[in-house]
Amino acid sequence: MPSLVPSDVADVPPEHALLTVDMKEYSKLPEAKMAPARADLDSMLTTVFAQCGIDDTTLLGADRGDGAIFVLPARHAARLIDPLLIHLAQALERREQTRLASAPTIRLRASVHVGPLAPPKHRGDAANDACRLVDSDAARRAMTAAVDHGVLLAAVVSDTVFGRTVAAGRTSALREQHFHRATARVADKPDFEQTCWLFVPGLVPSVLARYLTQDSGLVPDGRPSQAAQHSTKGTTASGDSRTVRQKGKASGKARLIQVGRDYIPGKEQS
Repeated sequence: MPSLVPSDVADVPPEHALLTVDMKEYSKLPEAKMAPARADLDSMLTTVFAQCGIDDTTLLGADRGDGAIFVLPARHAARLIDPLLIHLAQALERREQTRLASAPTIRLRASVHVGPLAPPKHRGDAANDACRLVDSDAARRAMTAAVDHGVLLAAVVSDTVFGRTVAAGRTSALREQHFHRATARVADKPDFEQTCWLFVPGLVPSVLARYLTQDSGLVPDGRPSQAAQHSTKGTTASGDSRTVRQKGKASGKARLIQVGRDYIPGKEQS
């Protein structure tokens, strides 16, 4: 039987998940330190993918130097959020604790997105949007919040991925209350505007919200942020950049965990 499909109808390409990572201020590093920093990032990502049971990633396009775009089967979308973002934050922290004084700190912005990509080179708007998410003003302000609180990772998740994973209950450790809803915009892309969800390990959404409503470089009371005052070393007052974690008292079964200077809700204890 002859096909009744018009010849000018194109099928929608298969969907893929995308993870985009970008190192903060990589271009400001001395040239001699760029390659070692990138090698460290690649090593951490290889380890983290293995920890998450992901072994079918494709690096999209040419090497960006300061970051990379990974294309994965769409079924991995939830793993790219939980546990990958958690493992990635831990890997960055381990490197920070053990790096030589001459090695630069690696601070990372990451985005997670999903959408159709045309084979074999995975071309499509989804790849463009993944890059715009990681470059968005919302992601950069989340990074400022991370720097001010000694955290090395700031992630932005597209609304599509969030709905299919976190909101759908497909993530075990991360819940909706760990994310802050925002709008992603890019200064030189006036046609781009998307709802997104920000995640900075250890920071409650109310802390992120203050950075989204402030003028750039200022905290809510008008003082210069720590990121604006200092370099991006992000150490504590004692000079130790390690995150401080301690339990807080709470009534009933609720449990609070202090990360840095802010509290996040933990799992209920029986």
